[in-house]
Amino acid sequence: MEILCVPQGQFRLERYPYNKNLRAWDAADEYLLQYFATEIAPALDSSASLLLLNDSFAALATALHDYSCSFWTDSWLSIKALEQNSKLNSCANKVEVFYSTELPDQEYDVVIIKIPKTLALLEDQLAKLQPLLSENTVILAAAMAKNIHRSTLALFEKYIGATTTSLAKKKARLIFSVLDKNLPQSESPYPVTYRLEGSDYLLSDHANVFSRGKLDIGTRFMLQHIPASARYRNIIDLGCGNGVLGLVAAEKNPRAELLFIDESCMAIESARINFQQAFAASRKAEFKLNHALEGIEPDSADLILNNPPFHQQHGISDSIARQMFRQAKKVLRPGGELLVIGNRHLGYHLALKKLFTSCEVVASNKKFVILRAVK
Repeated sequence: MEILCVPQGQFRLERYPYNKNLRAWDAADEYLLQYFATEIAPALDSSASLLLLNDSFAALATALHDYSCSFWTDSWLSIKALEQNSKLNSCANKVEVFYSTELPDQEYDVVIIKIPKTLALLEDQLAKLQPLLSENTVILAAAMAKNIHRSTLALFEKYIGATTTSLAKKKARLIFSVLDKNLPQSESPYPVTYRLEGSDYLLSDHANVFSRGKLDIGTRFMLQHIPASARYRNIIDLGCGNGVLGLVAAEKNPRAELLFIDESCMAIESARINFQQAFAASRKAEFKLNHALEGIEPDSADLILNNPPFHQQHGISDSIARQMFRQAKKVLRPGGELLVIGNRHLGYHLALKKLFTSCEVVASNKKFVILRAVK
């Protein structure tokens, strides 16, 4: 556990899930909190309202716990980090949580944005923020300098108004934007809808869905190898994204019950929409916002489909994938199967062979390999 030292105090912070090799904050968080303390806080009174966006591991919410904050996030892991770090630092719970698929319903005095990994999510958020701002709202954003591009600033200028940046400090920058009331009200362009190639299915993707608006090449490859068997009574699409793997599995296994799991609110809502569009009331499925298979009943699934992430925000790590594999072994019934796709260089077969009775290659190409592990 490391200590964040900023003008607001010293705070013990951990990532969720815990990763001893990665900190729960970055230099952009430090820069933002230092600027807030010297340039913003002196003008605020105790009734000031703050809106925090994309606070990945709740470093900002923890440091600013003396204020009344709203916490707007697409990540279930961020919400768990907020709970965890609030307890670690004995912070009074004055934070109101909004999922990304919800909309805060008040104007804010200060809006603080950590720039997300995807520009689509930033655009969606800025479009939805417009009605919640006044000309007096302080709008402050931050990111590592390498993640701030001309296209990033162009979105602020399109939806908010005049935008400038700070000098770099520890390779981080701040973004300052002032609302221009003369700008036209703009709707978010998300979700986007497209037809699944080779089918009649229409897919809707919210802004933070991986490869939104089209099939990524890994998913396209995996769809060719979704199995069908009368043995599959319960199928889980783990890390479901827009749910297309589970949707095709449901088509091939008409008697199976489906469970879709993801830590992204937008992914779960996209999967729900897509399944309902495909099957209407003829099929039922469960959609769960969750950290991998945490809390899922042991020996309850016959097939788990998994395209695991190897990034968490801007960090690269296979820790979540390995945790998914360990949990899958518990959740599968004896004889149950875990079907995994990954880039060839990730070496998932080594981890799977240590956990499962057998692990075999189902298919491979120059970039991807599909593995089947059997409990």
